[in-house]
Amino acid sequence: MRRLAWFVFASACAASAQAQNLATTCQASSSYDLTLRPQSLLFDRPQPAPYRVELQDGTLQTDGRTVALRMDEQDRLAMFERRLRALEPRAKAVARNGVDMLARAMHDEAAQLSLSAETQAELDRRLSARAQELKQRIAASESTHDWQGDIATGYANQIAGDILPLLASELSQQAVAAAVSGDLQGAADLRDRATDLATELRPRLERRMQALRPQIQALCPELRELAELQEGIRGADGRPLNLLHVGP
Repeated sequence: MRRLAWFVFASACAASAQAQNLATTCQASSSYDLTLRPQSLLFDRPQPAPYRVELQDGTLQTDGRTVALRMDEQDRLAMFERRLRALEPRAKAVARNGVDMLARAMHDEAAQLSLSAETQAELDRRLSARAQELKQRIAASESTHDWQGDIATGYANQIAGDILPLLASELSQQAVAAAVSGDLQGAADLRDRATDLATELRPRLERRMQALRPQIQALCPELRELAELQEGIRGADGRPLNLLHVGP
């Protein structure tokens, strides 16, 4: 089942806080992808039917068939759409905060390595470039399709590929300098630190990113209300919509 972190997209959260997303924090899930169109909301999935559900100002279509709704159901779906659209900028703001938080955490962790001024400047440049790239993608995205597959992992790997070799190279140079000065134990410790850098850095960053959790939790009531608004409404085939599930 796809996890809809609805615009606190899984990739933004994975790149910044690993499991700190709406799916795990708010227990929000859906079998659908979501696209926010200018005039409607589109939910789609490969299976089972209905494959496409479209909401527009209280009207409902499932797989191209218009569904007859009571007035109260139309009102609830119209409110569902309005509230989901209102949630988008708030959720995107949390995602951007997560990216900034990750960049600061990596900067602070690197500062403990006694980097040279040149290496520190290059680190900050690379972090800033990756953060800007990801925030631009968050801002432009209107669909969970933009965050399918290995995109989140790819961003995380790109960041690691940019940063870790730079830090490891700096530690290796420090190890050489220590060895030349006769501090063989210090050199060995630095080489070990360079080797273990990736393994040690990840859990520390994840602990730092726990600070994002309250911002995500603040969105959970909105998701619960969205789930309640759709309850009891059925598609053209008579089946419940179940666009969003919140809970165990």
